[in-house]
Amino acid sequence: MRLTDRRRPATDYRCRVPETSASDLVRSLLLTVPDFPQPGILFRDLTPVLADGAGLRAVVDNLVAAGGPVDAVAGVEARGFLLAAAAAYASGVGTLAVRKAGKLPGEVLRETYALEYGEAAIELHPGQLAPGSRVLLLDDVLATGGTLEAAARLLERAGYEVAGIGVVLELADLGGRARLAGHDVHAILSL
Repeated sequence: MRLTDRRRPATDYRCRVPETSASDLVRSLLLTVPDFPQPGILFRDLTPVLADGAGLRAVVDNLVAAGGPVDAVAGVEARGFLLAAAAAYASGVGTLAVRKAGKLPGEVLRETYALEYGEAAIELHPGQLAPGSRVLLLDDVLATGGTLEAAARLLERAGYEVAGIGVVLELADLGGRARLAGHDVHAILSL
């Protein structure tokens, strides 16, 4: 018998999403790490959510549904890249990478934003989409809102419409949503 003649039953590798809301799945998979990266900080680790097939699917489906029709999905470095690529694939559109400064070759648009001690910058290649294209902006966590505010400004400077901003987790006590006034912000879970 030739190797190609062997028949094995097809295996269905598709993830089965349980009848649980995305927020309940995120809450159940979220890892809370005290005193990381420094004493007094309560770090919320979403990597278990992304590592779980049902969790990832529920998150992506939820973010795509909340975003409505778009022409592309942008992700903020680094975990935002994972979410944006999956959401873009699920939506049948392309993805844009909002990178840390100095990571993109050639012509870039740059936005600088304040940090607690200093400042940082993010960049985007211009001209990747037609002017007026609707872009869903994704990141993993909304904390103070500085990075997402800068990313939204960057997309608008590129000539795109920010169709919405989506995050897996919002740390509500840090007030980031207020900095994003004027944008439709969707958080799967708010703590």
